Amino acid sequence: MPLKFELCPGRMIGGSHPCFIIAEIGQNHQGDIEIAKKMIKMAKDCGADCAKFQKSELEHKFNKLALERPYNSKQSWGKTYGDHKRHLEFSHEQYRELQKYAEEVGIFFTASGMDEMAVEFLQELNVPFFKVGSGDTNNFPYLAKTAKKGRPMVVSSGMQSMETMRRVYKTVKEHNPNFCILQCTSAYPLDPENVNLRVISEYQKEFPDIPIGYSGHESGVSITLAAVALGAKVVERHVTLDKTWKGSDHEASLEPAELAELVRSIRLVEKSLGTGVKMMLPCEKACHDKLGKSVVARVHVPSGTALTLDMLVVKVAEPRGVPPEDIFQLVGKAVLEELEEDQSITPDLVDGYGKRAKC
Repeated sequence: MPLKFELCPGRMIGGSHPCFIIAEIGQNHQGDIEIAKKMIKMAKDCGADCAKFQKSELEHKFNKLALERPYNSKQSWGKTYGDHKRHLEFSHEQYRELQKYAEEVGIFFTASGMDEMAVEFLQELNVPFFKVGSGDTNNFPYLAKTAKKGRPMVVSSGMQSMETMRRVYKTVKEHNPNFCILQCTSAYPLDPENVNLRVISEYQKEFPDIPIGYSGHESGVSITLAAVALGAKVVERHVTLDKTWKGSDHEASLEPAELAELVRSIRLVEKSLGTGVKMMLPCEKACHDKLGKSVVARVHVPSGTALTLDMLVVKVAEPRGVPPEDIFQLVGKAVLEELEEDQSITPDLVDGYGKRAKC
């Protein structure tokens, strides 16, 4: 069985526990803390388990030339990439304010630490778990330092190979048993042919002692539901209040109605997965009573006759008789009474039916 652990206080993941649903606000808040609060409340109202942001200490995430790079995109909030990112980056105090608001609303709050110093701040903030974005998944010094802090971890795997993910698993596992890996393809928006949901099953085989999940950037909710059906124990989807807003992530995000539908549908899929034990269920009894078939006599059979297969046929019959799956057990056994053509063959009419041989 996959490992089960407490991802957030009082909230287990893995095994038969409900899928943990992360609403990835990221930087879709437009740099406006009031919009960020509206998005936290939206995530809660839609039924998500966690509202997640992205925290960077920009001088630690980017070098100077990267921050000075001109950024002329229609999505830009500044003339350089650094200006753009500074507009979208909340201060430490603003993060504390958002965390307090999430607590008041009643939803778990965390962020992806986009560099080692951001992780240090999130540790200080006492977030319930660390999210490792795909850009840092092959950053092994970062992974080891983050794992050593002892908080649960959720690790995305966009842009990585299976060989790298094996190293990721070993690196984190050495210091921290409480983590999960998410299948992810880092494209925004993501075309269906590039989702590669079968990697979920491969991860389940490669890493059988940790939960596996899915981080999606596709349109709609269907593919994420398929991930849950394949066994994803954590799902993460970007969310927005308006897909037409400026910003590269909005198009690949879910608006409130879609997020609510995703949560509702995931819970429905979870109910439908059942126990994995195949048996006739109580809800099937009515159909079985009405249409379930029995073995009946194809012809008149005198008392004492040893049954042959050509004397038997399967029909919906009254009263209910021997079930069809036992028809071959009747062959060679003698009938204790005369059977009329089309008569139900009940267990009491056949000598030795249902009796086990003594060892």
